[in-house]
Amino acid sequence: MARQKTITIPENAPRRVGVVASDVRDRTRKIVIQFSAKHPKYGKYMRRRTIIHAHDEENISGQGDMVEIAECRPISKTKRWAVMKVLKEASAS
Repeated sequence: MARQKTITIPENAPRRVGVVASDVRDRTRKIVIQFSAKHPKYGKYMRRRTIIHAHDEENISGQGDMVEIAECRPISKTKRWAVMKVLKEASAS
């Protein structure tokens, strides 16, 4: 199968920081972004998470790594983000 053109990401594209939850698939990473949200009625802060599928062309990230991702054009049915760089590698313990 022929590769499509390289992915270009504008400088002002939205970016997020998350942790790689899965690196099983080739050139695809499952990124978990954790945040706190206030309950609308009770006011308690609850832990929430978002799971994003991101494209990693060179397979540079591994499970447990903290990565920066940026929004890009749709690559597949579920991938709309691309891994920009690894901020912190996972400990090898």
